[in-house]
Amino acid sequence: MTFAHLTLATRDVLRTAAFLDQTLGYSRKPLPANAVGDAIWFDLGLGQEMHVLHAPGFEISAHEAEFGRHVALFHPRSDFPALKARLAGAGAVLIEPIRPTPFERFFFREPVNGYVFEIIDQDRASHFDQ
Repeated sequence: MTFAHLTLATRDVLRTAAFLDQTLGYSRKPLPANAVGDAIWFDLGLGQEMHVLHAPGFEISAHEAEFGRHVALFHPRSDFPALKARLAGAGAVLIEPIRPTPFERFFFREPVNGYVFEIIDQDRASHFDQ
């Protein structure tokens, strides 16, 4: 099996999607004809997607953290400084990792919902070698 998509619930689809557009730069996908409710889908590449869906009354989990729920993404290390600047400029909180690793990575908390993302050096991605 391979990974297909992840879904991020939010009270504000447009603000959440705008933050993702501005900082991570994934392209949007057309919604399928059977989509229900307010949603925006992103193409993460390699057939993987991120779906941002409206959820009335949504509340973020208290367990968004390095040792809890977070979204981990590969990104070119050469762009880490520019990505960190885009994230900070858009209101994200940058978080240093607790656990040391032999590769570079960092975390951030996005400002709309409080989701935590981990950004990992793309060179660490074994699937890029296949």
